[in-house]
Amino acid sequence: MSDINIRVTGQAGRITLTRGKALNALSYEMCMAIDAAMRQWATDDAVKLVVIDAEGEKAFCAGGDIAELYDTGTAGDFAYGRKFWSDEYRLNALIFTYPKPVVSFLQGFTMGGGVGIGCHGTHRIVGDSSQISMPEAGIGLIPDVGGTLMLTLAPGRLGEYLGMTGARMKAADAIYAGFADFYIPESFWPVLIAGLEKEGDAAIVDVASQQPPAGTLQPQQEDIDRYFAGETLSDIQTLLQTQPSEFAEKTLKTLGRNAPLSMACTVELLHRLRESNLSIHKALEHEYRFTYRAMEKGDFLEGIRAQIIDKDRQPKWQYAEQDVPATAVSQMLMPLGADSLSFEEE
Repeated sequence: MSDINIRVTGQAGRITLTRGKALNALSYEMCMAIDAAMRQWATDDAVKLVVIDAEGEKAFCAGGDIAELYDTGTAGDFAYGRKFWSDEYRLNALIFTYPKPVVSFLQGFTMGGGVGIGCHGTHRIVGDSSQISMPEAGIGLIPDVGGTLMLTLAPGRLGEYLGMTGARMKAADAIYAGFADFYIPESFWPVLIAGLEKEGDAAIVDVASQQPPAGTLQPQQEDIDRYFAGETLSDIQTLLQTQPSEFAEKTLKTLGRNAPLSMACTVELLHRLRESNLSIHKALEHEYRFTYRAMEKGDFLEGIRAQIIDKDRQPKWQYAEQDVPATAVSQMLMPLGADSLSFEEE
């Protein structure tokens, strides 16, 4: 497949995304190719670890390839999207629970579906160009691909902030928030990958790790915790509006661009997960409740139209006044019964 290069080099299973001109956007076929290779390598004693990287300087993976999702969804076919998401989520869980080290090199943009491929392994490496984010609320989705697991575990209310605003994290911030593990200058990555292939030992990553340049999230933690302490989107909006500050003003402007239903569901989902026995499977199962309904009942198709298709940046969101009824949130996150996400390989 021209979009991805899968091979075994030395003692490493190697996966390289090769759609550089498309910012390595992840297609369904790419997901399935990664899934098949990793399942095969899991029981291959010759493969000691897996290395995932990507061509090009701009992006590791800027997200899922959503053009086909839009085309099928606007035609009234919701089955394709549901299959895409369910199979992708099974792959995300496979990477998270993989029995061997998974080392990922996250240059440039790592967004949405790219987080699901690159941020669930054991050794997640960032450099100076890295920008990691979960911007799904801007297109009428919620942070998914297991992203809610990391958002729930992030310090304080950082998960709500990142999930609602889609803020981009550079190296230090990604490590602080739990989306990455190691900062290593990108000029050293080829040598490190060659060493991983030769030695089959992920411990060499620890040796190469350095202290990243200072980030911006940790100094803002107090503000984030104060303003995002509310139980609902409405509570958070009220805190931002009634306690003015430079942080509040900037954040309100960002939230004003995103889908209110998506933001309200993001807050509710993180709160539910925080109160439960958290696991990657539980996070993905809850995310799938939303994405299963996203085309039919959510704002996903309108978000894609405004951002990607027509590019007018003027989405006509449901609940545009940002007053989202609790019943609307409950309906998007209700259990799916027989349609619930299964982690059995199909």
